[in-house]
Amino acid sequence: MKNILHTSNLTSLKKIYQGKVRDVYEIDNENILIVATDRVSVFDVILPTPIPNKGIILNQVSNFWFKKFENLIENHTSPLNIDNINLTNEEFNEIEGRFIIAKKLKALPVESIVRSYLIGSGYSDYLSKGSICDINLPENLKMASKLPDLIYTPSSKAEIGDHDINISFKDMADKIGLDISNKIKDISIKIFNLADKHLIKKNIILADTKFEFGLSKEGNLVLMDELLTSDSSRFWILDSYQEGISPPSLDKQFIRDYVKSISWNDSMPPPELPKDIVERTSEKYESLKKILTD
Repeated sequence: MKNILHTSNLTSLKKIYQGKVRDVYEIDNENILIVATDRVSVFDVILPTPIPNKGIILNQVSNFWFKKFENLIENHTSPLNIDNINLTNEEFNEIEGRFIIAKKLKALPVESIVRSYLIGSGYSDYLSKGSICDINLPENLKMASKLPDLIYTPSSKAEIGDHDINISFKDMADKIGLDISNKIKDISIKIFNLADKHLIKKNIILADTKFEFGLSKEGNLVLMDELLTSDSSRFWILDSYQEGISPPSLDKQFIRDYVKSISWNDSMPPPELPKDIVERTSEKYESLKKILTD
């Protein structure tokens, strides 16, 4: 088993950003090194307990999907080889399997979310308002109900420690422009539908997912960060799906359900995860990777 990596510490490169899961280093004016750590966050809060091998699995799953959809939209993957980067052997061993060399992009300040089922923050919004992101929904839907149609529900991209907030498509267009918003919405729904068809053949429901986009220096729209992973999506096991409950999943909903069960209210300090929760979460991430890549 690989060593657990909570926080990378590469001194050969300048760390320019540390996100909830990923550490980002500057290589040159064109490229960055992104390291997927084993940190896990719920409700936009980083928990103190890492999940072994999580970063490696996230990297493998994202790369699977980036490759699958590379003819639909440009992604952040750079052609630069790791051999051309000045890392020590110890540094390479630390990040092996969990890094990607990516193009420098201007990240857009919205998250692109597509939902096929009613769950998570969308379900909370529905209970309080009967709608999500100003999209009215039928009455009497339950937790995990199948929505009549896919809905596109963007959110603001919060700073570390703050919470993302669901926003309307109009708010998104006001923030980044109508033309680019329409392009993001269209490609997000297209990728969702293709992924959904791929997954349902493997008896997995894609309930919802989050995409992130940036702009290249030429102004092209680029898919970035991660793609259809257990951190950014909800994957339910088809045979176990049941409306009205949080279905058995292959994602971090398992951790969300746990921290709710101990009445943690998103305040600091965040709770440590017990050994059985860590092990079962790791198994869920590994199971999704095997289903996709075997």
